[in-house]
Amino acid sequence: MGLFDSFRRKRNDDAEPAPHRGYFALHDGLGPDPDDDDDERFTAFRPDPRTPAYDDWDARLGHVDQAIESEERRRLPWWRPAYWRDRRKRWWAVRIVAAAIGVFILLVAWLAITAPLNKSLEPIAPPQITLLAADGTPIARNGAIVDEPVKIATLPPHVVEAFLAVEDRRFYSHWGIDPRGIARAAWTGYGGGSTITQQLAKFTFLTSEQTLTRKAREMLIAFWLESWLTKDEILERYLSNAYFGDNVYGLRAASLHFFYRRPENLTDSQAAMLAGLVQAPSRYNPVKHYERAERRMQTVVGAMVAAGYLTEAEAARIRPPALDVRTKSDLPTGTYFADWALPQARELAESGYERQTLTTTLDSRLQNVARQVTSRASLGGAQVALVAMRPNGEVVAMIGGTDYAKSPFNRATQAKRQPGSTFKLFVYLAALQNGWDPDDRIDNTEIVQGSYRPKNALGRYSESLLLREAFAQSSNVAAVRLYGEVGSEAVIQAARDLGVSSALAEGDPSLALGTNTMSLLELTAAYAGIAGNAFPVEPHAFVRPERSWWQKLMDGPDSLSGRQHEAMEAMLRQAVNSGTGRAAMLSVPNYGKTGTTQDNRDALFVGYAGEGEDRLVVGVWVGNDDNSPLGKVSGGTVPARIWRDFMRQAIGAAPAPRSNPTEQADPGGPVEPLDVPDGADIPMEDGSRLQIREGELIYSTDLNGEPFDVRLNEGGVRVDSERIEEARRRAEEIRREAEERAADVENF
Repeated sequence: MGLFDSFRRKRNDDAEPAPHRGYFALHDGLGPDPDDDDDERFTAFRPDPRTPAYDDWDARLGHVDQAIESEERRRLPWWRPAYWRDRRKRWWAVRIVAAAIGVFILLVAWLAITAPLNKSLEPIAPPQITLLAADGTPIARNGAIVDEPVKIATLPPHVVEAFLAVEDRRFYSHWGIDPRGIARAAWTGYGGGSTITQQLAKFTFLTSEQTLTRKAREMLIAFWLESWLTKDEILERYLSNAYFGDNVYGLRAASLHFFYRRPENLTDSQAAMLAGLVQAPSRYNPVKHYERAERRMQTVVGAMVAAGYLTEAEAARIRPPALDVRTKSDLPTGTYFADWALPQARELAESGYERQTLTTTLDSRLQNVARQVTSRASLGGAQVALVAMRPNGEVVAMIGGTDYAKSPFNRATQAKRQPGSTFKLFVYLAALQNGWDPDDRIDNTEIVQGSYRPKNALGRYSESLLLREAFAQSSNVAAVRLYGEVGSEAVIQAARDLGVSSALAEGDPSLALGTNTMSLLELTAAYAGIAGNAFPVEPHAFVRPERSWWQKLMDGPDSLSGRQHEAMEAMLRQAVNSGTGRAAMLSVPNYGKTGTTQDNRDALFVGYAGEGEDRLVVGVWVGNDDNSPLGKVSGGTVPARIWRDFMRQAIGAAPAPRSNPTEQADPGGPVEPLDVPDGADIPMEDGSRLQIREGELIYSTDLNGEPFDVRLNEGGVRVDSERIEEARRRAEEIRREAEERAADVENF
């Protein structure tokens, strides 16, 4: 029986009232008052005044139940299924729309951060940079061939139509994504279905990975580009950044590279061939595969006919274009110094499409000296590295190995090897800073206690040595005892002050003997700090402006006291003149230290010579890449002799002219690697070749089709006179034949 069943029964005053079921009305009447004569609803029919308004009562109870249920659901955690159960459709719809709007806002914010529009205005590959030696000699070129962006308004219609026909025929009608193109690609299996907008999004903002995630991001960015850029702006950015092969990016650079013609002056055949390169630049490269490029050009012409840009008759008149390639891409571009200097050059170069020419600190004469002395050294198959710099850190010469072509790994900057006894510089410097004097004595007896027991070379020991003598003789036991006296922290701090940033083991007595690794460049820069008494020294490849007195006052370099610097130089000089570095001795003031690691795996000599601005700091390393022993080679043998031979030719010579990194223009012509070994074959821009054979320079070219060589050696210049005479004879015959043909034409 329901709640209101008792009210539905016929009223019977005599009948005994039904038993109560536990429900009570809150008031006497829930509906309108039937006794109210003014209420028109009861003029025709007046129900029993005791009958409640069921609908209103049910609605009120429903509101109460709903409020209770809502409060209970609100108290539930959001991850409980009951929290989401029995939600109304409108509730779900409102929140789904709100979530979609929130996701859209997040995507817009994400695109604004990760895909800024101005990124599509930048070249996708770094523009070409030409590096010059300090005297203006081109030493390397690196980077892509790019040029100024194109403008759609200035391009002939057939240039734009060629790209649209083959890449995106409905470019001006879609919103960044072409569903018909995607469907066609899925049905036929040909083409990727990507629009020009998608391609711009891909090579400007994304990688080339083939994943669904990358494709989804590509489509999203395409919508973004279409929303903020006009169609012409999108097409301009696409044409200005597309890759055309031969390390060439952008339509302007491509038209100049392949046809030596501005894009505004391209013919229909040239435009069709360039448009065909974008799909597979290497496969259709006309320089290497002209027949493939020609067939691809015909495909583009057919697409232009299908799109209505050309008639059949116009297409039939198009002939394959002739190439006019005047720039060579096979010039040698890599050297150890150039590879090291290039990241610094990128920071100095202005952003944009223009090619840059920067002047480095490299001294071409000193670089040639470095190449000569290292190539003549008796290395026995080992590798060699050399770094020469001025006390302010300007690197003037660098050798990173015996042959760059075989191994471009730079052992001067990239290799981390043990410095051996050259590290003792920091131990003795820490001692001087802690009050020791070069004439103080240090125990030189054999260490027989403790877990670490280093030995002196050849077992040479004595009761004691002066500090200067221990440094000159490179006593291992004296260095370890001195390390124990001054403490690990003092030694490490001395190294840090001089610019050493490599990891140094604290509390390890073997640190005194150079068991921690660092690069030769880092070690040489530390010695440069002593040479100029200004540290730390940061090696650099480009001239830096002089610092103002205020900058020097607020953030100037540190220096040693006069007494400490004089004492340190005295020990370095004694190490060369009467110590382990005697093989490096010069006729001018010289300072340095030898270094040999355990089992003769590394051999080093680092030092400086000269006075004032002519002072040079040079580090030399010899070793095997596999860290195998060098036999009898030590720091006082081959490295010391290389250092001496270099310094003899370098000291006293006029320094290379200094110039601002960006003040010189590219002089053109081929680069001169300067550190190529004998036997190198260097191509020149005019088709001739430069060869180095056993100290002889050979210039090979042709004269009127006849090849001949010009040889330069110690005996002077020598040419092949017979070949020159033959070339002259052929030239005379060609001239005579031309005159005869001209005469025949006149008579005709």
